[in-house]
Amino acid sequence: MPRATAQDFPAEVLRLFDQFVHGDLSRRGFLDAAGRHAGSAAVATAWLAALSPQFALAQQVKPDDVRVSTRRAEFPSAQGHGQVRGLLVQPAAAMPEKGWPAVLVVHENRGLNPYIEDVARRLAVAGYVAFAPDALAPLGGYPGNEDDARKLFTQLDQAKSRQDFLAAALALHGLPQTNHRVGVVGFCYGGGMANWLATQWPELAAAVPYYGGQAPAGDVPRIKAPLQLHYAGNDERINAGWPAYETALLAAGVRHEAHLYPGTQHGFHNDSTPRFDAAAAGLAWQRTLTFFERHLRS
Repeated sequence: MPRATAQDFPAEVLRLFDQFVHGDLSRRGFLDAAGRHAGSAAVATAWLAALSPQFALAQQVKPDDVRVSTRRAEFPSAQGHGQVRGLLVQPAAAMPEKGWPAVLVVHENRGLNPYIEDVARRLAVAGYVAFAPDALAPLGGYPGNEDDARKLFTQLDQAKSRQDFLAAALALHGLPQTNHRVGVVGFCYGGGMANWLATQWPELAAAVPYYGGQAPAGDVPRIKAPLQLHYAGNDERINAGWPAYETALLAAGVRHEAHLYPGTQHGFHNDSTPRFDAAAAGLAWQRTLTFFERHLRS
């Protein structure tokens, strides 16, 4: 059976699903609104099932791939409050004399799910030490399904979570197998986190936010890292903040490049859902790797 794509759904249903994913609409709210649009509760239920992630379809690098070495890792969290836990992946090949460059991988608003774990392994295959923390670790970690993960996410202390991601970046910077140059890539919630980290840590070497909320204009002058920003064409919620952010970046002289992918949906890089756009995701990822190559290996 052919895999569903965004073109298989009405634009209004995709908008409703985006609201559902980001907590602005309950499951019942989505089903009721989509059911009115479809004229059928059964169709609305089928739409929701089809739009939900299918992680097995998206796996590009298996956990036991011989090209990578993978383990669960933990580092001291913000101000000594517990541990930051996540997946640490590095190339299985012999370590270069000066170590590998490092990338912090920040998940969407569902915690460290299989898609983000796979992104970390993809980076290791490309020659990076990648650490993907799980913001849900203080609540038991990613629960194994997206619905429960979304509910848990609302219970997080976001101020502490931000500090934990900063602590993770600092820990990654200090690992002996790295060259002590750290970049960050993040998706959705993680994209916003990548923008925020760039305002907080002057030693950050590169930041790549995918369709992430922008940093406040007043914080932009603190950014020292070059930015590569990726935006979906059909993403009014996030794109509304771009003009003011661009103005602030230009005024502060922050090195940046921004890419808009026409016709794509928020989440177009996530290849576990129908919002995935293979052409845009492939181009964005190649740009990401080229950007990291330029700023993290030198």
